Amino acid sequence: MTRYGYFLSSEEFTPRELLDQARMAEEAGFQALAVSDHFHPWNDEQGEGSFVWSVIGALSQVTSLPITTLVTCPTVRLHPAINAQAAATAAVLTGGNFRFGLGSGEALNEHILGGDWPAADVRLEMLEEAVEVIRKLSTGERVTHRGTHYTVENARLYTVPSEPAPLFVSGFGPRAADLAGRIGDGFVTMQPDSSLVERFRRSGGADKPVVGGLKVCWDTDRQRAVKTVHRLWPNEQLPGELAQILPTPEHFQQASSLVTEEMVSGAVVCGDRADDHVEAVGAYAQADFDEVYINQIGPDQRQFFGFYRDQVLPRLRTGE
Repeated sequence: MTRYGYFLSSEEFTPRELLDQARMAEEAGFQALAVSDHFHPWNDEQGEGSFVWSVIGALSQVTSLPITTLVTCPTVRLHPAINAQAAATAAVLTGGNFRFGLGSGEALNEHILGGDWPAADVRLEMLEEAVEVIRKLSTGERVTHRGTHYTVENARLYTVPSEPAPLFVSGFGPRAADLAGRIGDGFVTMQPDSSLVERFRRSGGADKPVVGGLKVCWDTDRQRAVKTVHRLWPNEQLPGELAQILPTPEHFQQASSLVTEEMVSGAVVCGDRADDHVEAVGAYAQADFDEVYINQIGPDQRQFFGFYRDQVLPRLRTGE
């Protein structure tokens, strides 16, 4: 049965607001939490960019829900050895209820140290080696690794959970789905694309978890919700590889000037019709996803949680 969680947006909300949302999510009946890991927001309207590992530490003290990063890039901004230490500590703090979502990243967050942004095939190669390093260190044994992209010298993690945090690998195309099936403990992809799920399972994913997510905007006025989404998250409608290669929020703002309110209205669930929300979220269950995380865009968080508690989550769980 599909599990329904709440997606905490570190690009739009302050750390304290994320903690409040986590509490409300648990009270509303959501079964898990996901949290984004960004250095920059996509645009200045979103306006936030907190350090995810500090947030996860705080979350572990205010909620009992499992927590997953969706997703961390472990290849450039932080060395895989440091990511391994962060994930191990998060797993200890949450009592083993942490899953480490990993992806090949975006220039928006990873270019900040001044290096070149690698081509897609190189990024996947780096991701695979990073996963190898993280798995080695997660054993608590002393590790020396000299690979194509990373070196680790006499490193040992002393604070480790009884079981390593599962590594869920993100992908949005066939090659990434193949890689996730081969090296991941689960697969993360944001569209309810059953063909990608099938490819992941054929590539070694078998019965491993598949995780997805979507954004919605609850509001009693649908057109107002559309305007909220268009103001805050027009970047969601940018095509192709732009999300991976544009380097700054200013570039995303420039590209997003091409996104119209009509495009947003046709792509994002807006308003307070329960049928619309149930249909959009339920599409992931129909595509054989094991978990789906929903994020509310904009300020009406408490009302959103009440709406999902009373009108959406019960229907999703009964398959109505």
